[in-house]
Amino acid sequence: MLAMTLSRRALLAFAALSLVAGPVAAQEIKPVDTSRLVTVGGAVTEIVFALGYGDKVIARDITSFYPDEVNRLPSIGYMRALSPEGVLSVNPSAILLIQGSGPKETIDVLSKASVPLAFIPEGYDRNALVAKIKAVGKALGADTKADELAAKVAADVDSAVTDASKIEEAKRKRVLFVMTVQNGKIMAAGEHTAAHGIIALAGGINATSDFHGYKPLNDEAVINAKPDVILLMDTGGQTVSEADILANPAVALTPAGQAKKVIRLGGSALLFGPRTGDAIRKVYEKLYGG
Repeated sequence: MLAMTLSRRALLAFAALSLVAGPVAAQEIKPVDTSRLVTVGGAVTEIVFALGYGDKVIARDITSFYPDEVNRLPSIGYMRALSPEGVLSVNPSAILLIQGSGPKETIDVLSKASVPLAFIPEGYDRNALVAKIKAVGKALGADTKADELAAKVAADVDSAVTDASKIEEAKRKRVLFVMTVQNGKIMAAGEHTAAHGIIALAGGINATSDFHGYKPLNDEAVINAKPDVILLMDTGGQTVSEADILANPAVALTPAGQAKKVIRLGGSALLFGPRTGDAIRKVYEKLYGG
């Protein structure tokens, strides 16, 4: 079993959230045997529990750590480094996986096994969130419950973005999301990431939207991003401290660095699951003072 701290798991969960386009997104989802479920992907696991099927989950991946009772379940590893032996060893009746789970070799082996797989499409906006919830519901044979949850979550997101949508373009804050700092280089979020999606919904502008996924930035790229705010993920282990990020020479030359404007948000809330509305509100309040 893979032992890992909460901060490390949260970091891996968030790092995994860059949209991966592929054929699995287009596969038809059919109802599966829910007696012994394995869930892969933090949002997928959270949705399964929100739909009332948490007692059917026998194992999950390490990016799944909400709600708290999930942490009492065995882990089958990291969603992008799964082994077929580890997954099949818990004798699942079905496996629900977020799009982008892998590696491909493992998915190929699992696809040939007798255990049904349900690939749940990933995405980082309101409509993608609704589609994700409904896809999980389809796999569980719980369409009605999923429709109700999707409507509730969508309404919550709509309510959360009300104030943010009124902010004039010229007044929107430029936000640099910092995942980690390694060897002095900032790992930042581009487009097709959960960070980008939350920043946009909260009325901000992703200062590094000229690339996809997460990538390290050189000093010139950090300075040219001209962020008004630095957004850090609070993983419980304080992966990047405010003092460390402000001490970065490139950050010090940005508007955010000069104003010492750094905010922190809990990473587990940024998985584009049922709590997305709350995450939007928190980011908006931190950006614009509520």
